[in-house]
Amino acid sequence: MTSASGRLVLAATPLGDPGDASARLIEALGSADVIAAEDTRRLRGLASALGVSPAGRVVSFYEDVETARLPKLLEALHSGETVLVVTDAGMPSVSDPGFRLVAACVEEDLPITCLPGPSAVTTALALSGLPCDRFCFEGFAPRKPGERSKWFAELASERRTVVFFESPHRIASLLSDAAAALGGTRRAAVCRELTKTYEEVKRGTLAELAEWAADGVRGEISVVLEGAAPRQASVADLVPEVAERVASGERLKTVAAEVASAAGVSTKELYAAVLAARK
Repeated sequence: MTSASGRLVLAATPLGDPGDASARLIEALGSADVIAAEDTRRLRGLASALGVSPAGRVVSFYEDVETARLPKLLEALHSGETVLVVTDAGMPSVSDPGFRLVAACVEEDLPITCLPGPSAVTTALALSGLPCDRFCFEGFAPRKPGERSKWFAELASERRTVVFFESPHRIASLLSDAAAALGGTRRAAVCRELTKTYEEVKRGTLAELAEWAADGVRGEISVVLEGAAPRQASVADLVPEVAERVASGERLKTVAAEVASAAGVSTKELYAAVLAARK
């Protein structure tokens, strides 16, 4: 951070334990011209724990003011200042403020760099005991019932391990809904208070986890959900799905390959079956 003037710096902050802070984060806190913090009080508490005094201006940068703050932050960057973005925990932009500023900097061709560090997503994934070779991140689970039902419908066939966040006030109902929509035997892990004093990782089936959460769960929560098992379907069973997607405007060759791959059947056989059904 000795020559980071005139650029945006995204910095990951500890999930809970200040000892996880990187040396580069500490240096950046003490040298940045502007620090845009999701919660200025938490930022000052973290700086104090790390033994560093922010030298630059500290401004709030939470969701409700993110858009309004952009002009001044862009002005600072254009004038050659270093703008450091930090959130309460983890990486800016990942379900936290930062994306809009990054997009604006990309649009205006301003330099951007990142100080990597803790992430609740990969930490929860590693602790879950579920496959980590392929996964997707879904941000926060939808709050509205209709949107949540649609979301579960999409996850029903998602083969990759899924990581998402949820509020402690809604985790019990989410797990109950998940068990009903995806099947109570599907495995998952609920990770709460990662790296903090009361860290806990609860693993089990969705039915077991829903029962466990019924009495209430506290803290910051990340959920890791097992991917769907490969569909056991015959080529004939898949013909209507392919035909419906082709009728909506998709290319037969592309659809046949995607559906066949997801179901574990021969693309050639499925393609031929769809053509035969047209006769």
